Amino acid sequence: MPATVVVGTQWGDEGKGKFTDLVARDMDMVVRYQGGHNAGHTLVVDGEKFALQLVPSGVLYEHTTPVIGNGVVVDPRVLLAEIDTLTSKGVDCSRLKVSGNAHLIMPYHQELDALHERHLGAAKLGTTKRGIGPTYADKAMRTGIRVQDLLDPKIFRKKLDVALDHHNKVLTKVFNRLPVDVDSVASQYLDECAPRMSGYIADTVSLIHERLEAGSEVLFEGAQATFLDLDHGTYPFVTSSNPVAGGACVGSGVGPRHISRVIGIAKAYVTRVGSGPFPTELSDEIGDYLVDVGHEYGVNTGRRRRTGWLDLVMLRQAARLNSLTEIALTKLDILDGLDSIKVCVAYEADGERYEYVPYHQSVFHKVKPIYEELPGWKTDISGITDHTELPSAAADYIEFLEDRIGVPIRLVGVGPGRGQFLDRAA
Repeated sequence: MPATVVVGTQWGDEGKGKFTDLVARDMDMVVRYQGGHNAGHTLVVDGEKFALQLVPSGVLYEHTTPVIGNGVVVDPRVLLAEIDTLTSKGVDCSRLKVSGNAHLIMPYHQELDALHERHLGAAKLGTTKRGIGPTYADKAMRTGIRVQDLLDPKIFRKKLDVALDHHNKVLTKVFNRLPVDVDSVASQYLDECAPRMSGYIADTVSLIHERLEAGSEVLFEGAQATFLDLDHGTYPFVTSSNPVAGGACVGSGVGPRHISRVIGIAKAYVTRVGSGPFPTELSDEIGDYLVDVGHEYGVNTGRRRRTGWLDLVMLRQAARLNSLTEIALTKLDILDGLDSIKVCVAYEADGERYEYVPYHQSVFHKVKPIYEELPGWKTDISGITDHTELPSAAADYIEFLEDRIGVPIRLVGVGPGRGQFLDRAA
């Protein structure tokens, strides 16, 4: 059967977890294909919150196999703690599979991440300091340590010696820090983590292809979002991997012909965490309203998110980059209290109009949003279960977006609960 990809279309925090969970109920396997525990998502099931960082959303369905693909970077300590938390809530994690080719986040990666961010000063990137970037850097430098190395202590120790020979020189000579003790790290990972991790490690490429060849439904789940993509995002204020739909192929080991459905998740407004350009950013009472009503604080970090009006220039670009077949619009209910709603339909810079994101950063950093203003609906829509019951202004808002983006909006979120969504195709 063809596979499905769920991808964020903005700067993350679009509510991917909820809609991945929704789509996952019809899937046999859910595969996380990139990122690390720097991106969390929250699911609300029967009033109980599940904050996931590494474990794929499909873990909440007993019929689904959750897979952490080769493109993910894994801190085994974080993963095991997350498994313990889920298990304590009655969630069976025994079906989880972790690619042996995924790379391990090590303690020195996290230290280097924090030191590098501090060293940048005013030019800091706003990373989560979870060691994600340095781990991907080691992967590219071919000095990384992989999950499968936990199964071979001799190889693990050899690779750790090579890595720390370099990183300890940086820590001591560049940052004037104490060196990382090789024996301590080896003991922590080999003695404490490896015995528990061994049951989850697998050849996930073969597992995924076996399911696809058997005609099963497979869902690929990305972390972060399109404009945090290392190649296509607002560089350098990006993540260290490729969240775009094409990243699902590399990060899981499948070819593009298997993918026929790409669902783009878009919030009804835009948020961003950390530094970087943000053309529609609001620094007024409406921005504060979106933060307060939308509870716009990071799942992992607790950081207040920057907020702004919906940007259709970004969404058109995301539709191109990901070959979106449909859009799931989240948090429409957060706009319930507004008298009117602005939507950025284009940019202007130096007298030129842009319908898509300009490729040159110097242009993008100075663009001004061109807005169209639509009436609000001033009605609580959180209890609506049929899209035909939406207030006319809310329905018009969705149709306006759909027309300007050129991609059908099928699913609409009207609240945080698992069942608070509308299917416009039903």
